[in-house]
Amino acid sequence: MTRMQTLSSVDEVFALLESGGAEAYFGEPVTVLEHCLQAACFVQREGAESTLIAAALLHDLGHLLHREGEDVAARGLDTQHEELGVTALGDHLPASVLDPIRLHVAAKRYLCSAEPGYLAALSPSSVESLALQGGPMSAAESETFLALPYARQALTLRRADDAAKVRGLEVPRLDAYRELIASFWR
Repeated sequence: MTRMQTLSSVDEVFALLESGGAEAYFGEPVTVLEHCLQAACFVQREGAESTLIAAALLHDLGHLLHREGEDVAARGLDTQHEELGVTALGDHLPASVLDPIRLHVAAKRYLCSAEPGYLAALSPSSVESLALQGGPMSAAESETFLALPYARQALTLRRADDAAKVRGLEVPRLDAYRELIASFWR
């Protein structure tokens, strides 16, 4: 199902985003790259710390690593794209970047259980994948999630993720984030 890959440089990360980023974003009116750029722009506009901006840019990198196609959720498969992305980024980025990426799906599950109306506001594609990702969290799961380091950052990332589906929105281009990612790369 997946292509296990470790990216060894910022150039490789950006090449992957550039080459695969033109793919449709799972039934949404944007490409994967447009979605990632919008998410990064949205958290940056909110004054988020630079690590969260980096996480927002890279949060769906895992979607470019599996080759299951846009209809993957309709076929009943959870690609665990959040884990694929974190694995591909390896130990090159700090936990303050990697953990919000790892937790952004859990954040959706948490918000579905914690906020009235959140589930109803999700896009049809996001609702479809939610069922495969475990559905809304139980009270115990929610408590455990909130106790995790970077859970709050993952919630901010999740809200940007949900909003980052605007066709034709003008946002900074990918190269605008190269120095930011490079500043954390080790």
